[in-house]
Amino acid sequence: VKGVCSPSLSLPSAMPIIVKIDRWQSVSVWKWKVNDADCGICRNPFDACCPECKVPGDDCPPAWGTCNHAFHLHCIVKWLESQ
Repeated sequence: VKGVCSPSLSLPSAMPIIVKIDRWQSVSVWKWKVNDADCGICRNPFDACCPECKVPGDDCPPAWGTCNHAFHLHCIVKWLESQ
């Protein structure tokens, strides 16, 4: 690009670059693939957990009813047992 100063670094091709990694910290993001944003029973989002769980994840997956609405598994089981 004309008029832009871009510094360049040139290393001899025979000079190896050695990198030592002291620590590694990874971060990930996950999200349930549901059409509803919140559980129809507890109204908590699916990215959060139901009132019975302490952390979101595989222990409380969304479950779909015949009405095609999504609920936390624990919420719908508790609701069905109360009916």
